[in-house]
Amino acid sequence: MQLHNCGAIWRKSVFVEEVFSGKVVWNGEVEVFDLTGHPKAKRAYGWSHPEGEDNKGERFVTVLEIPPVVSPETAVKMAIYSDIKKGKL
Repeated sequence: MQLHNCGAIWRKSVFVEEVFSGKVVWNGEVEVFDLTGHPKAKRAYGWSHPEGEDNKGERFVTVLEIPPVVSPETAVKMAIYSDIKKGKL
């Protein structure tokens, strides 16, 4: 995994649906990777989603499994929270 300067082994895909106030705010497949050589994380989660004008672009997201991130679901929640804080949502 070049972004985090460590090795990665793909383990599985997990479908995640994040609902807020009764509305689906994100859903899709999250890829789960076991990491080797990372000083803090043993696992990482990754996915992509459309972005940009008319959703013609694609954004790739990776999140390390460092608490409070402990699952694909919490990785998605923290990424959404981060985007809200940055004003992207």
